[in-house]
Formats: sequence, C-alpha cells, structure tokens
Amino acid sequence: MITENFIYLRFFTLKEGGIVDRNLALEFVRATEAAALSSARWMGRGNEKKADKAAVEAMRRMFSSVSIRGTIVIGEGERDKAPMLYIGEKVGSGTGLDVDIAVDPLEGTTITAKGTNNAITVLAAAPKGHLFHAPDLYMDKIAVGKEAKGAIDLDASVKENINAVAAKLDKKCEDITVIILERDRHKKLIEEVRKCNARIRLIGDGDIAGGIAPSIPDSGVDILMGIGAAPEGVITAAALKTLDGDFQGRLKPRNEEEIKRAKKMGIKDINKKLRINDLVRGDKAMFAATGVTDGTILKGVRYTKEGAITHSIVMRAKTKTVRFIEAHHNLKFKPLKF
Repeated sequence: MITENFIYLRFFTLKEGGIVDRNLALEFVRATEAAALSSARWMGRGNEKKADKAAVEAMRRMFSSVSIRGTIVIGEGERDKAPMLYIGEKVGSGTGLDVDIAVDPLEGTTITAKGTNNAITVLAAAPKGHLFHAPDLYMDKIAVGKEAKGAIDLDASVKENINAVAAKLDKKCEDITVIILERDRHKKLIEEVRKCNARIRLIGDGDIAGGIAPSIPDSGVDILMGIGAAPEGVITAAALKTLDGDFQGRLKPRNEEEIKRAKKMGIKDINKKLRINDLVRGDKAMFAATGVTDGTILKGVRYTKEGAITHSIVMRAKTKTVRFIEAHHNLKFKPLKF
C-alpha cells in the first residue's frame, strides 16, 4: 500500500537547453485526486452538471498551487462556453516550466450520475507545443497495446484490423475483445465486429479508459474502436506514449461549422490520419488519472470514517514508468471544498 506521505515522483522536461527537474507528477495527481474526491460525492445522485462542476472547481483550485506556467490546450470548451478550465486558460502559480495541459476533469459525467463503471478524472501534460490542439469534435479512433503495435490501420476494414491484431497477439479472432462506446452511430461497427466472431465490450461512456485498457495486462480488452471525442483522443495518446501502445485517429466533423472551428484552431487537413506522434510530440508527456467509480483500470473513491481512499495511475513517457497510487486522505485535517 502506498500512501501520499510516501510518494515521490519526478518529472523531467527540456527548457532553455538544460534539464529542469520538478516534482510535478505528484502535483498533477493531486489535481486528479481532488477532482475525484469532489465529484464522487455526486455518484448515483442523478445530477451530471453538479458532478462535473465539482470536478472542474476542485481541479482548478489545485492547479493554482502548482509551480508552472500552464496553458489549458484541451479543456471544458472555449472561453465563452466554459467558465473554468477553458481552452487557453492560464493555470499554475505563473512560475516554473511552460506546460501545455489537456484535462477532462470528469470523464463520465453520466456514469457518475448513474453510479456505473469507468468514470475517471484525468489530465495529460507536456512541454509547450507538444500536444495536438484538438477541437471539440468527434474523432474516429483505434487503439491497441504494446503487443499489437503496428498492426492497426484506420484505413483498413474492421475485419482486417481484427485479423491483424489477432495474428500479433497469437490469438484466434473469437478470442479478441473489442471495446466500443454504446452509441447508435456504432451499429454498423458492432455488426462488422460480430461478423468476425470477435467479442465486444460495450461501454456507456469513458473511452479514455477504454483506449488505455488494451495496454493494461489482464484488462480483458484487445482493441478500442469507434468514434468518440477528439480531445479525449489526445489524452489517450499521451497515456499510450508511456505504455508503448498504438493509436490512430481522424477528425469527424459533422457540419461546415465544425470544419471552420477546426481550421480556426490551425488544422489544415481535416481528413489527415493522425498517428500517435501527431497527437503527442516527443517523449516528455505525462499522464495522471484517478478513479471516481470502479472501472477497468482504477478503483473508484471509497469514503471512510476518517476520509477517503483514492486509486490513481501516473505515467511518464520519458522513462516508461507507470505507477499505481493508493492514497489515504484524512479529510479531518485536509477538508475539501464542495
């Protein structure tokens, strides 16, 4: 068991020609922990907005104490639509490293409101300019773990991808499990997967956890397929940089307005097949997530007599280090603001 009193993580990045060492990983996981502790209070209470608001406010408060010059490049939306953690918002103390941050303060607002599985609070960070500035559009995605790296191609058919992954994993197609968001838009995809005799795990929400799952031993998942949110695709890619997994995506705008928004953010080729290195440049990215409800990768928040227990994952792409952290929070001494 690891408690927060005994955790010491380090984060490295390049700045002005030298290596600057900062204890940022722990600071970032404290941000996801705070968001999880606050939003988990709303688990099963049927109020998505209040659960999301609690996560956003808690994460934002925690950022204010971190010694960075941070910019939110993926957040809750544009400034006029999101009062906090909006795209372009400056976070941190204003001193230290220039860091781009992608956040999803509560991935799985509906999950949390219903009390079902796989809600997490999550962020990715990298040196300025290293994260793809994904607009809030849909993205067609496919992701696998290390053992199937190089087998996937977004331009190939569902059957070709499943066969290729099965061959890489030395499995039969009927032993392959594909994780897919349960949406009407995926009816054809689900039919095609079933024609291959592959197994399917349908999820109501949470395709960041779904995209990471193929890279986690014993998750029981081999491939993520389907269309989800583009910002979550970038965050997933940051995690897979550490896990040495593979990811491809392509933006799927639904109308001319969304195409204009993407171009306004500097995206010239809407139809480009985005590989993992297009989404996350270099090897300086880090990823942190904390479970809100029980899921494929993380346990949810558990409240105790003294406070609460959280379960988090922290990753650094530079060293390929993955840490699972169980933190025991005594809320009598460290009360949360709700």
